[in-house]
Formats: sequence, structure tokens, C-alpha cells
Amino acid sequence: MGAFLEKPKTEKVIDVGEGNGLRYAISSMQGWRVEMEDAHVAKSELPSPFQDWSYFGVFDGHAGSRVSELCATKLLDAILDTEEFQKLNPTKELDSTLVKKGIVNGFLTFDRDLAADEKSGSTAVVAFVTPTHIILANCGDSRAILVRDNKTLLATQDHKPYNPIESQRIFDAGGQVILSRVNGSLAVSRSLGDFEYKQVVSRAATEQLVSPEPDVFIVERKRESDQIILLACDGIWDVFENDTLTTYVLHRLCCLPSLADVCSEILDTSLHKGSRDNMSVLLVALDAAPTVNPEAVRKEMELDSSLNNMIVGKFSAFNLNIRNWVFMRTDLKGLTVSVNNLFAVTFVFI
Repeated sequence: MGAFLEKPKTEKVIDVGEGNGLRYAISSMQGWRVEMEDAHVAKSELPSPFQDWSYFGVFDGHAGSRVSELCATKLLDAILDTEEFQKLNPTKELDSTLVKKGIVNGFLTFDRDLAADEKSGSTAVVAFVTPTHIILANCGDSRAILVRDNKTLLATQDHKPYNPIESQRIFDAGGQVILSRVNGSLAVSRSLGDFEYKQVVSRAATEQLVSPEPDVFIVERKRESDQIILLACDGIWDVFENDTLTTYVLHRLCCLPSLADVCSEILDTSLHKGSRDNMSVLLVALDAAPTVNPEAVRKEMELDSSLNNMIVGKFSAFNLNIRNWVFMRTDLKGLTVSVNNLFAVTFVFI
């Protein structure tokens, strides 16, 4: 939501860390929006007794940044304080039922405890990584993917007003879906905050026009093949399909040693692909994440040189920064670039 700037703000906020056998990086950019309303959180080690668990989250605010910022600082506590999480014993086999109920109730409690006159709202997508499981939860249209064996194994599902389950709830609560928005205004059908859409006294919190209830997905870890978890706001997903971004990130990890650089390139590529929103991406490297491949680096250098020669020759009047857009296979002037069937090329005019 909100107006646009005359030119995008491209400065990035970057954070990196590691713990519990994981590495992570976060990068965010205001982009074309007048304000930066995204927020994020990364905790590689949670308080006892969950010290072997890690937690990550991306929150996309609208109508202000207050709720997204509160999500980043308070949502985890709301989950850990639930009766269900208090009953969990992290040293025993994961109780999926308790975990799901705890996360859902944590979201509902967090939402209930926000000021009733709060005008802003936020999506939320979070990930817990335990020694044995990966847990993803989302509320709204920020999205998480889990990549295993070079494929998108799991992707959370966006909550949009035009989805049949969502639209039925909106209609039942007395609302309408107009131009794919709740009452013609809000582009998501689930969020935290947004109390303007939660005013039907006779209906429970999860039955309102806009619901704070997350979907929760639990997958058993396979350390030998789990590669990455990626969380991002819709500023990224507006211009990337799940599988395309999976391919892109796996390729960049073969060429770049820094997770932060990979995240930074995702933002730059999203901007040049036409994203007009705030952009945030959080990348978690799991046990089987790709590492730098000298052959991939060599082929990319050959590609850059070939592209540079071609473009400088044809468009010498332009100052071109040539990098990274993903295609599965390309043959350029006899130069075939194929790194595990992954290939990156972008033309970025600056």
C-alpha cells in the first residue's frame, strides 16, 4: 500500500549470523515505496529449553510499520508463552499437534493483545528449525519455501481474498471481494492487526473479514538433502515464481561464498524485474546447501566476458552492469553455459 517515490531507495539493510549448525543472511530494501514497512527477525538459538531450536521471520507491514515491528519483537514470545509450548519437551519426539496449536494460539494471542485501535497491519511468515523438523507458518502473502534435492519441496500458500476458502469467510462475515481485495481495499485476507476488518462482534477472531490465523506446515528434516529455507515478502514473490527463485538461489550459491551477497542480488534482480514494493529476503543455509563450485565460477566469468564484449560492441553508448537472471540453459554465440543445468544472466541498465 502507499504512494511511490520518484526513484527507488536502493540502500540495503543486511544482517548475517550462524548457530545451531545453520547460517543465515537477511537483506531488505525500501525500493519504490515512500516508507519502509517490512521487518524481520533471526534467532539462531532460542531460550532454554529450546536452545537447539532456531527461529526466523519476515513481516510485511501496511498502513504503517508498527505492527510489523511488533511482530519482529513480540510474536515469538507470544508463541513460546502458549500453554502448548509450555508442555513441549524438546528432548523428546516432536509433538506436531502441540506445535501447530501453539503457533496458531500464539498468533491469535499476539493479535488480540494489540491495541484495538491499531490501524496498521502486517503479514507474517516464520520458520522454526529444530534438530529433527522444519516448521513453517504464514499469515498473509509473505511466503516461505523449503528446498530439498534442488527442488521446491514445500511452499506456504498465500492468503488472498479471491481464494475460495478466504472469500467464503469474507462473505459470511458480511464483506465483499472487490477487485481481488477485501471490501475493495485490503489485498490480503489474513493478517495481524488491521482491526478495521475485525469488527463483527458475533464472530470469532478466525471468522472475521480478515483472520489472524496462520497455516502451519511441519516437515521432518533430511540433513543429507535439505538445502535452504527462504522467507520473503511479496515484493520478491510478485516477480519470482517459487521454482524460478529456487533455481536462481541454488545457482548463486555455487558462485558466491556469501549468503548476504546472494540475498543482495535477489533484491537487485527483483527491483530490475519490476518490483514496486518494499523487499525483504531471509536465506537460511541448511546442511546440504550448495557451496562455491570452481567450475561454476569459471563458466560465469566466461559468460560475463562474452556478454560484456557483445553488449559493449553493440551498445557502447550505454553504461551496463551485466548480472544474474536465471534461465535453465542458454547458448550465446557458441558459448554454452550449463552449471548443473543452472544458468544466470541479467541485463541491468543503470
